[in-house]
Amino acid sequence: MAESTKELTEDGAKVTTVATDENATAAPPVEPGARTIIILFGPPGSGKGTQAPRIVDALGTPQLSTGDMLRAAVAAGTEVGKKADEVMKSGALVDDDLVAAIIKDRIAADDCKGGFLLDGFPRTVGQAEKLDAILKETNESVSMVLRLCVPDEDLEARICGRWIHQASGRSYHATNKKPKSLPDGAEPSAENMLDDETNEPLMQRKDDTKEALVERLKGYHEMTTPLLDHYKAVVKEVDAAKAPAEIGPQIDELVAPYKK
Repeated sequence: MAESTKELTEDGAKVTTVATDENATAAPPVEPGARTIIILFGPPGSGKGTQAPRIVDALGTPQLSTGDMLRAAVAAGTEVGKKADEVMKSGALVDDDLVAAIIKDRIAADDCKGGFLLDGFPRTVGQAEKLDAILKETNESVSMVLRLCVPDEDLEARICGRWIHQASGRSYHATNKKPKSLPDGAEPSAENMLDDETNEPLMQRKDDTKEALVERLKGYHEMTTPLLDHYKAVVKEVDAAKAPAEIGPQIDELVAPYKK
């Protein structure tokens, strides 16, 4: 995760090895009363948006993202929120120290008493060290880094096949959820990818093109490789290239020891 609080793209180095189901079920013993602190890693298209709610529902803990925490701190008018607001209004990037201060405030809230799931932070080893220092103040550490593994070639098929109807937000996929206008075996294009209801042309997001994905994955791998090494003692991998029905049980087994 290559950024400090600028909007970083998530994607990374080719995932050539994926955890087996046996690896996915191993989890460290959990001390009674200890907070469950999980960091979720996964490249674009790996299913983080699907799996994060599953994790927080199982544990009864909140999902925390840097953007949401920044906006909440600004809206609440906290001291660090005011500082962040000034920085953002000036057009500058919110630095790691300020982000760390916002996270420190947020994880002291009542809804984090049982733990929390971090999504999108840390993105660098420097940020990870700041998080570790915050947790050390309360004799805590990261419980688990949950890594959703999907080979880059699979991500290309998932992401670059996505098309949307801009006016309604209806989404389609060139292989998994084709519009009626796309003939079997045809290459998707603006001419044959039409909305089922209005027959208007569909569009692809800029980030959903092959060219953009290459850069996103490059940034993700450069970001995650050192972070995974930093947290190697608590990294657990999930084969997220499998069908959705096979991914959920892997997640459930990893999370089960942390249920209160």
